[in-house]
Amino acid sequence: MKLVLILAMLLSGVAMAQVSYPLNEATWDFHTKAHVFEAHHGEEAVEIADGLAVLKEVQFLNGTIEFDVFLSAEQSFPGIRFRGVDKNQMESFFLRPHLTGKPDANQAAPVIGGLTAWQLYFGPSYSFPYDYRFDAWTHVKLVVNDNQAQVFLDHAKTPHLSWYLKHKPQAGFVGLGGGFAPAHFANVTIDEKATDLVNFDANEVPKLASAVGQWDISDKFMETELADLDNLENMIEQRVWPHKMTQEERGFVNISWDVIRYGSEGDTVFARVLIESERDQYKRFEFGFSDRAVVLLNGKPLYKGSKKWRSRDYRYLGTVGFHDSVYLPLKKGQNTLLLAVTEDFGGWLVGGQFSDQTGIRLTME
Repeated sequence: MKLVLILAMLLSGVAMAQVSYPLNEATWDFHTKAHVFEAHHGEEAVEIADGLAVLKEVQFLNGTIEFDVFLSAEQSFPGIRFRGVDKNQMESFFLRPHLTGKPDANQAAPVIGGLTAWQLYFGPSYSFPYDYRFDAWTHVKLVVNDNQAQVFLDHAKTPHLSWYLKHKPQAGFVGLGGGFAPAHFANVTIDEKATDLVNFDANEVPKLASAVGQWDISDKFMETELADLDNLENMIEQRVWPHKMTQEERGFVNISWDVIRYGSEGDTVFARVLIESERDQYKRFEFGFSDRAVVLLNGKPLYKGSKKWRSRDYRYLGTVGFHDSVYLPLKKGQNTLLLAVTEDFGGWLVGGQFSDQTGIRLTME
């Protein structure tokens, strides 16, 4: 019926900015574990299990995207990907229906280098509490305008979330889907002329002046190489250092901006900073990472830890902060601090600070 109305209005000469996209094989490419077209609670819908349906021949830059999703209370992450340049670079917003009512009941996050870094982009700047329904459709409205975006749920007049997009504005694909438990999608429309934002008020996360501002980042290698302590010095000498990366927010560097985790061998990099010390002394270094790290000073390992999702208990998220410390035995003169950082998923991240910088100076090569 909706398609008939659209055709009738077009034939009558009425200009329509909003376009409806039927959920079928002719309109979408399905990169899914499984999908089923079926009537569901009064709507013509598609059920998607583990994967993404990508809209064919549409390059979206700015405008409004709307759709309905029928949620399950099981663990799942249904949502939308937009401005997709390729499978590694896009913006996203998805729901966490299994966390209904909780502060992280949803997530706005970029996909960078194939990783969705929710372990860095978390809190009220990227999520909001919401009580979901599991017996009716949930309406999602996304408005995008250059580097800004807003989400409205269930036809709300004011946005539930406003945030700044991380990638530079560039037209790209639109996709619907998620992972774990399947979800139904229906009534997808795009209006590229509807770019007006409502009381845009994003909660920006600041950089930290006390944090290490810049790190040298090495080429990739396998985490297993760190286990051979007899070969550690040689392995460090073999590294090249093609990247200088600046902290993004919370005092952390998002390694995925410069290093692609998947597609070639290697799951680990060194992050390096040089420390000029006026004398032999101990300094407390506070740091964080995702997912695992080994701290080395002047080639000697001092710490090994894991902050992987669910590594400590079933609720452990692995979100980053300066929650760990190590006392560095600095020698007078130049010292090399290395953090070997290994990533599985959720964000390839490293950061650190010296609360007391008396008698030291951070430098770069």
